[in-house]
Amino acid sequence: MDKRLIEAVELFEDVMVHGTERVLKSVDSPIWQEYSREQLQVLKMISKSGAMPAGKIACLQGVHKSAVSSRIKKLEEKELIQIIKSSEDQRTKLIKLTKTGEEVVRQSDQAVYEYVEKLFSDQMTDDELDQFVSTFKKIREILKWEGV
Repeated sequence: MDKRLIEAVELFEDVMVHGTERVLKSVDSPIWQEYSREQLQVLKMISKSGAMPAGKIACLQGVHKSAVSSRIKKLEEKELIQIIKSSEDQRTKLIKLTKTGEEVVRQSDQAVYEYVEKLFSDQMTDDELDQFVSTFKKIREILKWEGV
């Protein structure tokens, strides 16, 4: 196997695991104190993909449906999401963001963007940032799949 590919995978894993952990622990925002990282992740997924069933959220988070049920209940109590019936199948319930949920996602995103901007500002040139964006767009496209 190509040693560069092995190194790329290891670097990707390091950035995903350790980089995510550092960012999540370091973002200083009231939103990140009020909601758990798992709750914010649920809101972000719905924000990006639109209304979805709880089973898909569980699959994307890699947890059992019962864990997602608890998160959904708490988010619904806080009026960040609402449960609606699917227009295609009335038996299917979808989780949808409310306006308040959309605002929480916006605030959370803003806090992360500000932290990462400070972190990268003196460490990456514009050309390096452009290359980073280009590379991750390609990786995202390669990793996309249907059925989840």
